[in-house]
Amino acid sequence: MKQIQTYNKISASGLNVFDPAAYTISENCDEPVGAIVRSAALHDVAFPESLLAIARAGAGTNNIPVDRCAADGIVVFNTPGANANAVKELVLAGLLISSRRVIPAIEWARTLKGNGAEVAKLVEKGKSAFVGPEIKGKNLGVIGLGAIGVQVANAANHLGMHVYGYDPYLSINSAWNLTHSAVRAMDLKEIYANCDYITVHVPLTADTKGFLNADAFAAMKDGVRILNFSRADLVDSGAMIAALEAGKVAAYVVDFPTDEMLGVDGVIAIPHLGASTPESEDNCAEMAARELIDYIENGNIENSVNMPSISMPRSAVRRLCVIHKNVPNILSAITGAVSAQGGNIENLLNKSRGDYAYTMLDIDLDDCAQIADAVRGVENVIRVRVV
Repeated sequence: MKQIQTYNKISASGLNVFDPAAYTISENCDEPVGAIVRSAALHDVAFPESLLAIARAGAGTNNIPVDRCAADGIVVFNTPGANANAVKELVLAGLLISSRRVIPAIEWARTLKGNGAEVAKLVEKGKSAFVGPEIKGKNLGVIGLGAIGVQVANAANHLGMHVYGYDPYLSINSAWNLTHSAVRAMDLKEIYANCDYITVHVPLTADTKGFLNADAFAAMKDGVRILNFSRADLVDSGAMIAALEAGKVAAYVVDFPTDEMLGVDGVIAIPHLGASTPESEDNCAEMAARELIDYIENGNIENSVNMPSISMPRSAVRRLCVIHKNVPNILSAITGAVSAQGGNIENLLNKSRGDYAYTMLDIDLDDCAQIADAVRGVENVIRVRVV
C-alpha cells in the first residue's frame, strides 16, 4: 500500500480520488510517497527519503521549500485554475464594493436602529454620502492573464467594462480563452494611464514584490481603484497609504490584510476569502490527487513548479523515471548506462526546467533493478525509480 501524507484537512472528494485498495491516507505516515498540503508551512519539515512529490491544493507554493525539494528530487505540484472561479467571483464583488461604497453604507444604516418610523426619512436624507460610480463603461486593467485573470477579464467584459490586459508571459491556452474584446497592453504604463480599475493576478517573486509603488501610483489615473487578490507584498503598503490619503487611489481592495493596512480609510480588507468556497476546496483537492497519482503510477508531470511538464504514453513493460541536473552530455550517459545493462529503450522523452531536467525511458524488460542502479551511478543524477 502506498502512503499519502496530509498536512491539512483535505476535502473528502479529493481524498476519494485515491483507490483505497492501493493507497492509505493519514496525517502521520512512516514512508509516504506523496503529500497533499493547503496552507501548512513546510519549510522546517524534514521530508523522508520515500517522498516523491508534494501537491499543493491551491495555486501559491510559498509555504513549500520548492528549491530544496528540487535538489532532493521531490516534485512540487500546484493546482492552477482549480480555484479560479471562486476568486473571480470575489474580484467581481470587489469591483462593486469599491465603487458603490456598499460597506460603509451598510455600517451607517445600522446606526439608524431605534429611530422607528423615521428610518426611511433618514435613509433618503443620508444616502447621498455613499454615491459611487457604476462599473459599466469603465476601463479595467488586468495585470496577469493566467487562469484567474482571464476569467476576471471575460466576466468584466460581459458586465460592460472595457478590458485592458497585460501579461508578457501569456500562454497559448490563456490567449485562446481570453475575450477578443480585450485590449492588449504592451506595458504597465498603458494600464496605468488608461484604467479606472486595476486588478492584480501575478505571483509574488523577487521581481514583482512591491511593484505597485509610489512611481506606479503616480502614473495612474486620479481616483483609480485597485484590487489585489494575489499577495499582499505585491503592493508597497506605505506608498498605498500615501496614495489613498492624497486621493490618488480611491479604494484598495485586498484579500491579504496586514496590520498597517487595517483601519486605513479607503482600504477594504477581506480575510483571504478568495478560494474559500466548498467548490474550490473540492476542485483543488481533486486536481492535486490526480497529479500525484499520475506521477506516482506513470511518472507524468503536470503543473509542477520545480520540474518540467512532461507526459508520455506507455509503450513498454517498465518505465524508468530519472530526475537529474540539466547539464551537458547527461542524457547520453543515462542511455549508455541503460544499454550497458542490456536494456532496450522503446521510447524516451526528456525535458528541462532551469537547473533541473527529467527523463522518462520506456524499457522492454520486466526486471529493471540493475538498470536503475546503473543510472543512479551516473554523475548529476538525483533520483531514479521504476514504475
